[in-house]
Amino acid sequence: MENMVAESFKYMILGMGIVFVFLYIMVLVLQLQAKLIAKYFPEKPTKTSGEAAGIDKKKVAAAIAAIQHHKNSRK
Repeated sequence: MENMVAESFKYMILGMGIVFVFLYIMVLVLQLQAKLIAKYFPEKPTKTSGEAAGIDKKKVAAAIAAIQHHKNSRK
């Protein structure tokens, strides 16, 4: 009986060790991949959606105020 328990612990430690090593290697590979992607495919700076579309901030503020007034008048 004791031999079976020792064998089971041995296999448990072996299995957990293999999983740990696999996950550690996977993290290293993903970090390397992230560095390579950032080096060869850098992100282009983009404008915010409001600036790109040419939205007037005064009109946006007026629309928000109108919606708030409409919500408050219903109460």
